[in-house]
Amino acid sequence: MESGNISCGIAIPQSFDDLSSAAGFLSRYLPRAEALGYEGGWVQEQIVSDAPILEPVTLITYAAALTSKLRLGTSVLITVIRNPVQLAKSLASLDQLSNGRIIVGVGVGGPHIPEAVFGVASERRGLSFVEGLQVMKALWTQPRASMSGEFWRFADVAMEPKPAQKPHPPLWFGARDAVALRRAARLGDGWMGAGSSSSADFIKQAELLRRCLDEERRDPDKFTISKRVYLAIDNDRARAERRLRDWFGTRYKLADMASRVSIWGNRAECIDKLGELVRAGAKHLLLNPVFDEMEHMELLASDVIPKF
Repeated sequence: MESGNISCGIAIPQSFDDLSSAAGFLSRYLPRAEALGYEGGWVQEQIVSDAPILEPVTLITYAAALTSKLRLGTSVLITVIRNPVQLAKSLASLDQLSNGRIIVGVGVGGPHIPEAVFGVASERRGLSFVEGLQVMKALWTQPRASMSGEFWRFADVAMEPKPAQKPHPPLWFGARDAVALRRAARLGDGWMGAGSSSSADFIKQAELLRRCLDEERRDPDKFTISKRVYLAIDNDRARAERRLRDWFGTRYKLADMASRVSIWGNRAECIDKLGELVRAGAKHLLLNPVFDEMEHMELLASDVIPKF
């Protein structure tokens, strides 16, 4: 869905109180998101959790079968805990099956990622992250790929099929600090501000990112700046905040984060707060209601997004 020069995606629900209802709900939700004109459906990664959260690549593969135009994005895959050869194959296959609709959001992760559980080292995480992306790009673009790095070394490796999108699916980076934002400007096709960052954080990060793009001599018109936004529309502000806090407490064990990073209130208040992000340079918004998802999706499409 576009409003002016702003496009808006919608989060795909990944956690269900009753998982037996998930397939049926998604079979209604995703086609409706496409019919309403949303740019894409987006998922995030949380593999280890006591909450029943569906795995992201599996979920957008399912979403691809239920839609024909909706783009399918990850925000973000923590690629340092994944094998880049296997991930390259999975994503290339999905890009073919979806007729070139995926956007690959990637990130390094933070101290909350239990690398040892996945059998990978926590040292030199940034280098491992960059090398893993190089492996994926090589396999996606070279008839016979070679890699000579510190973590990955191979020669003359063929992988087919290549992705439908050329030279490869867009890579959007999740990043917060200066080092990661510079990396995004150097290597990425876009950047998505984290949902766990406040609007004020996003404004500062977007300003720094634009300076990094200038330093890298990147065309800003060919680089997407985005923001995941947790939000709740409700004339009863206290109720909206309480429900956000309940969700954050269950999902992240941090109820206070909801009050720090989310947008909530009536339509006018949410429109104004989303407008701050657009004025700060966001070209894309990933709207992420965390309860009453179907109702929020309809309301955002009819009453909020057109006001941008």
